[in-house]
Amino acid sequence: MRRFFLTLFLLVSLTVLGAGAFGLWWVNQPLKLPAPNVDLSIEPGSTPRAIAQAVAETGTAVEPQLLYWWFRFSGQDRQIRAGSYELERGITPRTLLNVLVRGEEATRSLVLVEGWNIRQVRAALAKADQLKPETVGLSDQALMEKLGRSGQHPEGRFFPDTYTYSKNSTDLALLQRAMRAMDRKLEAAWAARASDLPLKSADEALILASIVEKETGKASDRAQIASVFANRLRVGMPLQTDPTVIYGLGARFDGNLRKKDLQTDTPWNTYTRSGLPPTPIAMPGKAALLAAVQPAQGKALYFVSRGDGTSQFSNSLDEHNAAVNRYQRNRQ
Repeated sequence: MRRFFLTLFLLVSLTVLGAGAFGLWWVNQPLKLPAPNVDLSIEPGSTPRAIAQAVAETGTAVEPQLLYWWFRFSGQDRQIRAGSYELERGITPRTLLNVLVRGEEATRSLVLVEGWNIRQVRAALAKADQLKPETVGLSDQALMEKLGRSGQHPEGRFFPDTYTYSKNSTDLALLQRAMRAMDRKLEAAWAARASDLPLKSADEALILASIVEKETGKASDRAQIASVFANRLRVGMPLQTDPTVIYGLGARFDGNLRKKDLQTDTPWNTYTRSGLPPTPIAMPGKAALLAAVQPAQGKALYFVSRGDGTSQFSNSLDEHNAAVNRYQRNRQ
């Protein structure tokens, strides 16, 4: 009888050791995926067994019961996070569990570029990979209502940056993040404004920053360009900046700004109207925001492009005309 139990014990021990060895080997073997990349969605509240089943339902060649017991054996089965994941060829049960526990969701990224207007932003959202289009078809007014900013114009209200997002995130959620980012950047800039700034509110700073963003060809000129516009505001001189005219033309602008365009009145035409336009004309970046609230010291009222990205600044109209002749008309 003792020999029988000893034999039984040895058989059980060998079975356990064999199972352990198999398990150690199996968790490090690449799973057979139906494609190089496979999407896996785990809903909040999913049980470890349901998660193992979800992996199998992607078409991955794995026994869900075996995967479930691996989750349980690891002691991390309750630490798996809900989310949208992307399984890549070569992933093993061990690395799969690590990905799910760390919540390493599949992400994409979208770049909102400094100087873009709202039409360009919405076009980029429409083309973004794996971003649910909740804003398609909404008017600008309806969009801002969805974002909780009823009555506010959307132009310039989103901070230009690179935004990462999970698969199946919505474009509305991304815009919400960009809007909050602009709120923070604008608040910080306004708090750091110069004491003699000829602006009444943070919204006016945002408008001026958008003009500075569109007018700046070289970063080192940004604060001086902001200074020219601030000086013009102080003396009541029209801003006379082409980008505002172009913005007012909208889809009618064909790439060629004509004299008649400068004379055609719109709410954004700073040749026909004094002061700031009613809204921003683009998304300003952090540097443009800071330049708008901390313009360079100086008395310049004019600037003209030198043709190399930099600008020539002048205090008087005579100086400006001479600069125009030199740099724009090639007259010495």
